[in-house]
Amino acid sequence: MNKQVNLLLILLISVFSYSQDTSKYTDLFRDEEPLKIKLKYSNKELNKNTNDSTFIETQMSYEQEGVWKEIDVRLRARGNFRRNTCYWPPVKMKIKKAVSKGTLFEGNKSLKLVLPCMIEPDKNDNIMKEYMAYKLYEQISPYHFNARRVEIEFTEIKRKKEKLHQLKGFLIEDDDIVADRFEGQVVDRFIHPLAMDAETSVQNAFFNFLIGNTDISVAYQHNAKLLYIGKRLIPLSYDFDMTGFTNPSYATVNETLGIKSVRDRKYRGFKRDGKIIQTVRELYISKKDNLISIVESHETQFDNKREYKETIDFLKSFYEIIEDDKQFKAQVLDAARTK
Repeated sequence: MNKQVNLLLILLISVFSYSQDTSKYTDLFRDEEPLKIKLKYSNKELNKNTNDSTFIETQMSYEQEGVWKEIDVRLRARGNFRRNTCYWPPVKMKIKKAVSKGTLFEGNKSLKLVLPCMIEPDKNDNIMKEYMAYKLYEQISPYHFNARRVEIEFTEIKRKKEKLHQLKGFLIEDDDIVADRFEGQVVDRFIHPLAMDAETSVQNAFFNFLIGNTDISVAYQHNAKLLYIGKRLIPLSYDFDMTGFTNPSYATVNETLGIKSVRDRKYRGFKRDGKIIQTVRELYISKKDNLISIVESHETQFDNKREYKETIDFLKSFYEIIEDDKQFKAQVLDAARTK
């Protein structure tokens, strides 16, 4: 009886805790519908001639309520691995405050634009999977990045020629916006994971285990940010392309962890109080139907039905582990790090 009462309390807490007040979102992220945009630039110029402080300037067109509008944007390539590997590197987008005022982009002076990596049949399916990873974590924690799908008409400038591409992608809000939503700030220094908030750290570690993400270091802020909110240090992951959930053709494996594929899960969380671990476990179990329904709701967006099936099967395999006491002990409790 006590176990049933405890589970009910967890369910109630999760409902009230994670029902987001969307009034705190900028207009750009209040809508779930894909935003149609048009961009024109040279991939070669973006890759070779931009860095943390150097951008190219162009205009972005976007459709709002059936009307096409234009806004000046500055772009640079981001991501060390993808900018050296991908045909389309992911993009950091800057928009001046005065330019964005009164537009759909007001309040978003900095955004990430995630594009397909390679010219290959599964390029858009990989984008769908990485986008869904962000939507899955929304169900787990209020501390998450908002993401908005985009349908891109990209005109690539190649010397004196132009080539048109139809791509799927998504925009991600800046970490400062997430911090501001909770009246916090972004922390940019090394902090040991055990000094971070225990419950949100475990939630984050479970999530990275769910999506098969080992390309992350919260302490060194590799594909992760750290927020200081209410005197707590909150870890926040991003860049989910090199995961078993996304499983792109270019994925590389850290074999020092004893895995042979990004589809091999490896729990990278630290040992924590058993009650916290169990609370987070029950939270994820309570969210099972929600997470599965997110993937199911995007089935028609996949170009390759096999990619959809592999994605939902991979998600379900996570629950086969955490719902089974023996597997949970072996793959999570016993695997938790001590250093």
